[in-house]
Parts: sequence; C-alpha cells; structure tokens
Amino acid sequence: MSWFITNLISAFLLPPLNLLIVASIGLWLWHKRPLIARALASLAFAGLWLLSTPYISDALMLSLEGEPYVTDTQKPLADAIVVLGGGTYFHAPEYGGDTISHATLERLRFAAKLHRETGKPILVTGGKPLGNSASEAAQMRQVLEKEFNVPVKWDEGESDNTFENARMSRVTLKEAGITRIYLVTHAWHMPRAVHAFQNAGFQVVPAPTAYTTRHETNLLTFIPRAEALLDSRWYFHEMIGMLWYQLKSKH
Repeated sequence: MSWFITNLISAFLLPPLNLLIVASIGLWLWHKRPLIARALASLAFAGLWLLSTPYISDALMLSLEGEPYVTDTQKPLADAIVVLGGGTYFHAPEYGGDTISHATLERLRFAAKLHRETGKPILVTGGKPLGNSASEAAQMRQVLEKEFNVPVKWDEGESDNTFENARMSRVTLKEAGITRIYLVTHAWHMPRAVHAFQNAGFQVVPAPTAYTTRHETNLLTFIPRAEALLDSRWYFHEMIGMLWYQLKSKH
C-alpha cells in the first residue's frame, strides 16, 4: 500500500478528523435522532477538548516513551547506529532546496552524540515518500557530514515507512555482518520502531531522543493548545501502527 493511501486512511482514524466526522454525524441526526445527535456532538466536543490539553496529551505520550534506555556509553552495546528519517523541510528558502525537518534534526543531533561517545558507524534510512528530489537518507548524510562533522557509512534511501526502514536496513547491514544496533528515533516512536526492527532480524538497543517533558504543571496545562492535539494525534498514530504491525506479523 502506497504512503499516500496509508496516510489518507489514517487521517480518518486520527484526531481531529475522526472527531469532526463524529460531530458531523451528530449534526446530520439533530432533527431525526436528537438524543443520539446530542450524545455524538458532546462526545466530539469533549474528545477534542481533552486531546488538545497538554495535561492529557503529555500523559499519552509518556505512556509510550518509558524510561531512557541509553545512559552509559562507556561500554558500547551495539555495533552500528541506525537513524530513522523524520520527514523533509521542503523548498527551504534559506538552504536553497529540500533539507531535513526539525524532527529529523533532533534525531541526528543525538545520533552524532552517540557516535562521538561510542565510535560506532552510522546508517541513515529514509526514502522519498512524497516524491522529493533527494531521499531523506541523502539529506541526513549531508547534514551529519557537513554540519556535525560526523561520517555516515551507509545510507538507505528507498524505504517509505518504518516497516520498510527495518527491512531495507537489514539488507544493508547483513552484508557487513551487523545484527546488533543502536536505534535512534523519537521516544514516542520507539516502541513501534523496535517491533519493526526486531521482526526484521535485528538485536535492538533502543536509543530514543526528544522525550516529552514539562517545566511545571499549572492552569495553562489544562487549556487546549494546537501542539497538544498534535501530540495526541501522534499517540493514536503509533497505537494504530503497532496494531497494524501485529496483524501483519500473523500473516
């Protein structure tokens, strides 16, 4: 299934579109089934409010992230570092073309730190899911080598999702005799990524970054914010993705 079709389907299952659909059904039934209509409208309103509050979205994200895995790099636990692409910043005017997104930059920063502390070689993985001119892997290599002064030994630029990242990285690293890897991605993405890479045949040492943190809990934590709704969306995206992987692994 193509990247576009997969994401189109998921859009209907994730907030805010799923809640807007529920609200639309409620409006359509307003005169025919007033009790059901009010229940659906109330459900959509409550869901949108709760999922847009940092207090709720942070709790959802933290339930995915768990505790930090890599805290001591004095004794390397793996033979290579695999970094997952996190999107492209398209037509960046200040860089003269496509480059890595801010999410990918967060992953690369930690991968560079991990490389300096362990000396292990790096593989970057990410293709062209939206048809961009250069693969995410090529963009990541350029930033690591030119901006972080960190060498990249392998790049895999054909995969369009986490499942393919794992399968195609396995093909590349199998030739080098590497099966045990540090896996670098966002903390909220790590459970699904670990599942995919273990199923591909890797022994995975999770190396997550960009944890959900908060300076303090106050009144603003309970007021809806757009970025909180985005975090809630990522939570449900990951839960649906893990369910999909489990279904695929049974066939």
